[in-house]
Amino acid sequence: MPKRDSILVNSMDSSSSMAVGIWDGSTTGILKALNPHRHDHYTCMLVEAGQLEVLFDFEQLIMPAGTLFVCPPHQVHQITTVLGASGYYISFEGHHMTRSAKDMLDASLNETLILSLSAPEQQWFTSILHAFINLDSINYSANKEVQQPLLSAFITQAVICHDRRSAAGSISHSPRVISIANEFRNLVKRDYRSLKRPAAYAQQLNISVAHLNDVVKMVTGLSASALIQKEILSEAQRLLYYSQLSIKEIAVQLGYKDTKYFIRLFTKKTELSPGDYRKTLRSNPDLD
Repeated sequence: MPKRDSILVNSMDSSSSMAVGIWDGSTTGILKALNPHRHDHYTCMLVEAGQLEVLFDFEQLIMPAGTLFVCPPHQVHQITTVLGASGYYISFEGHHMTRSAKDMLDASLNETLILSLSAPEQQWFTSILHAFINLDSINYSANKEVQQPLLSAFITQAVICHDRRSAAGSISHSPRVISIANEFRNLVKRDYRSLKRPAAYAQQLNISVAHLNDVVKMVTGLSASALIQKEILSEAQRLLYYSQLSIKEIAVQLGYKDTKYFIRLFTKKTELSPGDYRKTLRSNPDLD
C-alpha cells in the first residue's frame, strides 16, 4: 500500500455540495477509493449486487448485496476488493440535512453505520436514490427544497433501521443525557487537538466536570478523559499507518509540542511505542 505524507482527503466535486449516482468497479470514485482516504463530507453507499470489501481504519468488513453504509467525515477507509459489486452512492455536506435528521445521525453514528437491509428496506432506499437521480431530468438543476426532505428521510430511516437492530439489550437514557453525551463527543472530534482536558468541554457545555463524567460514563462506559484520549490515539494510529509523517510531526498534528510526552502517552495506552506500532502494522500482510 503506498504511504503518503498525510492521509488523502477527498472533497466534494459538485458545486451543490451533494452528489448522487450509480457505481460499479470501473467508476472513477471507486477506483480512487482503492487508496486509503477520508472525506470532508458524509458518504452513503448501497451495494445492490456483488460484494464489496472495505477497510474501515484497521477493520476489514465484507459487505454483500443489500448492505447500506454511511461514513462520517474524516473516518479513514479504503475499498480493498470489488467482487462484481455495483450500486448507488450519495455524498453530501451536513447542512443538506434537516437539524433533526443530523441530530439523529450524530446520536447513532460512532464511526460508520452499516446495515444489512431486508428486501422491503432495500427497495425503499433504492426508490429514494432513484428519485434523487431523476430530479436532474425533471428540474435540470439541483433544487434544495426537494433534495433536503428526500435526504433527511433517507438518513432518518437509516438511523431508525440501525436503532431497531441495536435496541435489544440496550439501556435507555433520557433525551437530555443522550444530548449531552453526543454534544461532548462532537466537540471532542472537533477540538481534541487543542483541548485535552474534560474541564474545557464541560465549560463549553455549561455543566460541571463531575456531571460530564457521570453522563459520559453512563452512556459509553468510559470516562470523559478516556474518550478524549481514544480520539487522539485513533488519529495517531491512522497517521502512523497511513502516512509517512515522522513521530514528531504526528505529535505536532495532534497538538503535542513535547514529542516525548506523546510517546509516553501512546506507549502507556497501546503497550507499544509509536515506532514499534508502525512497524507492527506494516509487517502485517492482512493490512496491506
